[in-house]
Amino acid sequence: MGRVVPAGSVDWAGLFGRFEHTCFRLETRQRYDEPGEADAFRSFLAGQEPASYPAKEAWLAIVRAAVTAGKVMQRVHVVAEPLTDYLRFETGWGYPLNAAAGEDIRISRAAAALPGTDYWLFDSRALARMHYDDGGRLETVELENDPAAVVQAGYWRDAALHLAVPLRSWLAVQRPVRPRPAPVRTPAGSPRGHGDRPRRTR
Repeated sequence: MGRVVPAGSVDWAGLFGRFEHTCFRLETRQRYDEPGEADAFRSFLAGQEPASYPAKEAWLAIVRAAVTAGKVMQRVHVVAEPLTDYLRFETGWGYPLNAAAGEDIRISRAAAALPGTDYWLFDSRALARMHYDDGGRLETVELENDPAAVVQAGYWRDAALHLAVPLRSWLAVQRPVRPRPAPVRTPAGSPRGHGDRPRRTR
Protein backbone atom coordinates (compact mmCIF):
# COMPACT_ATOMS: atom_id res chain seq x y z
CA MET A 1 0.00 0.00 0.00
CA GLY A 2 1.26 3.44 -0.92
CA ARG A 3 1.24 6.65 1.06
CA VAL A 4 -2.34 7.91 1.49
CA VAL A 5 -2.73 11.68 1.70
CA PRO A 6 -5.72 14.05 1.74
CA ALA A 7 -6.75 15.13 -1.73
CA GLY A 8 -6.05 18.77 -0.97
CA SER A 9 -2.43 18.14 -0.06
CA VAL A 10 -1.35 16.47 -3.32
CA ASP A 11 1.20 18.40 -5.38
CA TRP A 12 -0.69 18.01 -8.65
CA ALA A 13 1.18 20.88 -10.27
CA GLY A 14 4.43 19.08 -9.55
CA LEU A 15 3.18 15.72 -10.82
CA PHE A 16 1.92 17.17 -14.08
CA GLY A 17 4.94 19.43 -14.44
CA ARG A 18 7.55 16.72 -13.85
CA PHE A 19 6.37 13.86 -16.03
CA GLU A 20 8.58 13.45 -19.07
CA HIS A 21 6.79 11.24 -21.58
CA THR A 22 3.31 9.89 -20.81
CA CYS A 23 0.48 10.62 -18.43
CA PHE A 24 -2.57 8.34 -18.26
CA ARG A 25 -5.89 8.64 -16.40
CA LEU A 26 -8.39 5.84 -15.82
CA GLU A 27 -11.86 7.03 -14.82
CA THR A 28 -14.46 4.52 -13.66
CA ARG A 29 -17.13 6.56 -11.87
CA GLN A 30 -20.40 7.62 -13.45
CA ARG A 31 -20.44 10.92 -11.59
CA TYR A 32 -17.85 13.20 -10.03
CA ASP A 33 -18.48 16.01 -7.59
CA GLU A 34 -16.15 18.82 -8.63
CA PRO A 35 -17.18 22.06 -6.92
CA GLY A 36 -15.53 24.24 -9.57
CA GLU A 37 -17.72 22.90 -12.36
CA ALA A 38 -21.07 23.13 -10.54
CA ASP A 39 -22.23 26.24 -12.43
CA ALA A 40 -21.26 24.79 -15.81
CA PHE A 41 -23.10 21.56 -14.97
CA ARG A 42 -26.25 23.45 -13.98
CA SER A 43 -26.14 25.44 -17.22
CA PHE A 44 -25.82 22.24 -19.21
CA LEU A 45 -28.80 20.68 -17.45
CA ALA A 46 -30.82 23.81 -18.21
CA GLY A 47 -30.08 23.48 -21.91
CA GLN A 48 -27.72 26.46 -21.90
CA GLU A 49 -24.17 26.76 -23.14
CA PRO A 50 -21.87 26.31 -20.11
CA ALA A 51 -19.24 28.92 -19.43
CA SER A 52 -15.70 27.79 -18.80
CA TYR A 53 -14.31 28.14 -15.28
CA PRO A 54 -10.83 28.63 -13.75
CA ALA A 55 -10.10 24.96 -13.03
CA LYS A 56 -11.03 23.97 -16.60
CA GLU A 57 -8.87 26.73 -18.08
CA ALA A 58 -5.96 25.67 -15.85
CA TRP A 59 -6.31 22.07 -17.02
CA LEU A 60 -6.42 23.05 -20.68
CA ALA A 61 -3.24 25.05 -20.17
CA ILE A 62 -1.53 21.99 -18.65
CA VAL A 63 -2.59 19.84 -21.60
CA ARG A 64 -1.48 22.37 -24.19
CA ALA A 65 1.91 22.81 -22.54
CA ALA A 66 2.48 19.07 -22.34
CA VAL A 67 1.45 18.42 -25.93
CA THR A 68 3.56 21.31 -27.18
CA ALA A 69 6.53 19.70 -25.41
CA GLY A 70 5.88 16.43 -27.25
CA LYS A 71 4.38 14.60 -24.27
CA VAL A 72 1.37 12.28 -24.42
CA MET A 73 -1.70 12.74 -22.23
CA GLN A 74 -4.33 9.99 -22.38
CA ARG A 75 -7.61 9.30 -20.61
CA VAL A 76 -10.08 6.39 -20.70
CA HIS A 77 -13.48 6.68 -19.06
CA VAL A 78 -15.35 3.45 -18.44
CA VAL A 79 -19.05 4.23 -18.83
CA ALA A 80 -22.32 2.46 -18.16
CA GLU A 81 -25.44 3.06 -20.21
CA PRO A 82 -27.77 4.83 -20.09
CA LEU A 83 -25.42 7.66 -19.32
CA THR A 84 -25.89 9.71 -16.19
CA ASP A 85 -26.55 13.43 -16.60
CA TYR A 86 -23.02 14.05 -15.41
CA LEU A 87 -21.52 11.80 -18.08
CA ARG A 88 -23.62 13.48 -20.75
CA PHE A 89 -22.23 16.80 -19.54
CA GLU A 90 -18.67 15.50 -19.41
CA THR A 91 -18.67 13.75 -22.77
CA GLY A 92 -20.77 16.39 -24.51
CA TRP A 93 -19.08 19.54 -23.20
CA GLY A 94 -16.00 18.93 -21.07
CA TYR A 95 -14.12 16.25 -22.95
CA PRO A 96 -14.28 17.89 -26.40
CA LEU A 97 -12.51 20.93 -24.92
CA ASN A 98 -9.80 18.65 -23.52
CA ALA A 99 -9.47 16.84 -26.85
CA ALA A 100 -9.17 20.12 -28.74
CA ALA A 101 -6.27 21.02 -26.43
CA GLY A 102 -4.51 17.77 -27.35
CA GLU A 103 -5.60 15.20 -24.77
CA ASP A 104 -6.25 11.71 -26.18
CA ILE A 105 -9.63 10.77 -24.69
CA ARG A 106 -11.32 7.41 -25.21
CA ILE A 107 -14.53 5.80 -23.97
CA SER A 108 -14.95 2.18 -22.92
CA ARG A 109 -17.93 0.02 -22.00
CA ALA A 110 -15.70 -2.85 -20.82
CA ALA A 111 -16.23 -2.38 -17.07
CA ALA A 112 -16.02 -6.13 -16.39
CA ALA A 113 -12.53 -6.32 -17.89
CA LEU A 114 -11.04 -3.34 -16.06
CA PRO A 115 -10.41 -2.38 -12.43
CA GLY A 116 -12.93 -0.26 -10.54
CA THR A 117 -10.37 2.19 -9.18
CA ASP A 118 -9.48 5.55 -10.69
CA TYR A 119 -5.82 6.44 -11.04
CA TRP A 120 -3.21 8.58 -12.71
CA LEU A 121 -0.05 6.92 -14.04
CA PHE A 122 2.97 9.11 -14.79
CA ASP A 123 5.75 7.82 -17.08
CA SER A 124 4.93 4.23 -16.07
CA ARG A 125 6.77 4.78 -12.82
CA ALA A 126 4.60 6.89 -10.47
CA LEU A 127 1.03 5.91 -9.60
CA ALA A 128 -1.66 7.98 -7.90
CA ARG A 129 -4.81 6.04 -6.96
CA MET A 130 -7.91 8.18 -6.45
CA HIS A 131 -10.37 7.43 -3.65
CA TYR A 132 -13.82 9.05 -3.71
CA ASP A 133 -16.77 9.19 -1.36
CA ASP A 134 -20.16 7.86 -2.44
CA GLY A 135 -21.12 11.22 -3.92
CA GLY A 136 -18.07 11.38 -6.19
CA ARG A 137 -16.01 13.84 -4.13
CA LEU A 138 -12.28 13.07 -4.12
CA GLU A 139 -11.22 12.34 -0.52
CA THR A 140 -7.75 10.83 -0.56
CA VAL A 141 -4.99 9.95 -2.99
CA GLU A 142 -2.71 6.96 -2.62
CA LEU A 143 0.76 7.74 -3.95
CA GLU A 144 2.51 4.54 -5.00
CA ASN A 145 5.97 3.85 -6.41
CA ASP A 146 6.09 0.10 -5.79
CA PRO A 147 7.30 -1.50 -9.05
CA ALA A 148 4.73 -4.30 -8.99
CA ALA A 149 1.84 -1.88 -8.49
CA VAL A 150 3.11 0.41 -11.23
CA VAL A 151 3.51 -2.51 -13.67
CA GLN A 152 -0.05 -3.64 -12.91
CA ALA A 153 -1.35 -0.12 -13.55
CA GLY A 154 0.55 -0.09 -16.83
CA TYR A 155 -1.12 -3.35 -17.84
CA TRP A 156 -4.56 -1.93 -17.03
CA ARG A 157 -3.69 1.18 -19.04
CA ASP A 158 -2.82 -0.92 -22.07
CA ALA A 159 -6.00 -2.98 -21.68
CA ALA A 160 -8.16 0.12 -21.22
CA LEU A 161 -6.76 1.80 -24.33
CA HIS A 162 -7.28 -1.39 -26.33
CA LEU A 163 -10.89 -1.79 -25.14
CA ALA A 164 -11.87 1.84 -25.75
CA VAL A 165 -12.81 3.93 -28.77
CA PRO A 166 -11.70 7.50 -29.48
CA LEU A 167 -14.04 10.18 -28.15
CA ARG A 168 -14.88 11.48 -31.61
CA SER A 169 -15.86 8.02 -32.84
CA TRP A 170 -17.95 7.40 -29.72
CA LEU A 171 -19.77 10.73 -29.99
CA ALA A 172 -20.52 10.12 -33.65
CA VAL A 173 -22.87 7.26 -32.77
CA GLN A 174 -24.46 8.83 -29.70
CA ARG A 175 -27.75 10.66 -29.58
CA PRO A 176 -27.47 14.41 -29.00
CA VAL A 177 -26.30 14.99 -25.45
CA ARG A 178 -28.04 18.26 -24.70
CA PRO A 179 -30.82 18.07 -22.10
CA ARG A 180 -34.25 18.60 -23.61
CA PRO A 181 -35.60 22.03 -22.60
CA ALA A 182 -39.11 22.18 -21.22
CA PRO A 183 -41.86 22.56 -23.86
CA VAL A 184 -43.14 26.09 -24.46
CA ARG A 185 -46.64 27.10 -25.43
CA THR A 186 -47.56 28.76 -28.69
CA PRO A 187 -49.98 31.69 -28.53
CA ALA A 188 -52.75 29.26 -29.44
CA GLY A 189 -51.91 27.19 -26.38
CA SER A 190 -50.59 24.10 -28.16
CA PRO A 191 -47.28 22.66 -26.91
CA ARG A 192 -44.25 23.19 -29.08
CA GLY A 193 -41.35 21.01 -28.01
CA HIS A 194 -37.75 21.96 -28.57
CA GLY A 195 -35.75 18.92 -29.65
CA ASP A 196 -32.24 18.18 -28.47
CA ARG A 197 -29.62 20.30 -30.10
CA PRO A 198 -27.74 18.17 -32.65
CA ARG A 199 -24.51 20.08 -32.32
CA ARG A 200 -22.04 19.40 -29.54
CA THR A 201 -19.62 22.02 -28.38
CA ARG A 202 -17.02 19.86 -26.71
